[in-house]
Amino acid sequence: MSRAQLGTMLRALRKASGMEAKAVARSAFMSASKLSKIENAKVSPSVADVERILSAIGVSDEIKAEYAEVARAAATEITAWRLLKRIGVHKGQQDAKALEAQMSTLRLFQSALVPGLLQTPEYIRAVLRRHSLSEDSLTRTISGRLERQAVLYDSAKSLRFVITEPVLRWQIVSPIMMAAQLDRIVSMSRLSHVDIRVVPLGARQYDIANHAFVITDSRVVTVETVHAEVVVTDPRDVELYVRKFEGFEATALSGDDMRNMVEEIRDGFLREQETG
Repeated sequence: MSRAQLGTMLRALRKASGMEAKAVARSAFMSASKLSKIENAKVSPSVADVERILSAIGVSDEIKAEYAEVARAAATEITAWRLLKRIGVHKGQQDAKALEAQMSTLRLFQSALVPGLLQTPEYIRAVLRRHSLSEDSLTRTISGRLERQAVLYDSAKSLRFVITEPVLRWQIVSPIMMAAQLDRIVSMSRLSHVDIRVVPLGARQYDIANHAFVITDSRVVTVETVHAEVVVTDPRDVELYVRKFEGFEATALSGDDMRNMVEEIRDGFLREQETG
């Protein structure tokens, strides 16, 4: 069900109850303006918003549970990559930049690739080639991602990255370029507000590294799947990702231990380049 359909159904239930919007809003502990925006699909309601509105209207527990599940599903937005490509992948970089400019804390888990904010230009190009972009779109998207990296130098923000060891070894560019990429990770890790950790393959694990995800201010989670980008906003779902991140963070190497590991892998790439 879409946000518009959910808003229409909530408005229909309110009118069927005979209650005025102001009275419902007051009982639901929200402004009349917010209720109006929810009913007219200008704002996506949280599950808590829907439950409070339905409690104010006085519907049965069965109906309340049904609508809460609808709101929970609506709180997850899925956009297929083919649609993003049609709109312009570079525009996604602009949206991400705007979100990152407003955030105070970012937590990023990555089990497959170097996080975009830490990527070198050569690495970015190699990653984006899988989308079969035009040369113009590729160039604009690379430029957009590099512009986003300015956020790394904003000391007012807390940036926390957790990556797995295979990320450092997955060679999608030449050995010399991989060495340069790992050097960048080491360099960025020395910034006081940037925390980069690596989960070693030999560490005992109690969770599964299903896929990459980004948590922004404990409010929004962005997940990249094979076919789409998924945006999660339901607080209960967001908390699942927060706990998953913290679990891997606790088992990861940090500081000098992390840098020693990255530099050892980098030296391996340099030796490979010399003998290749």
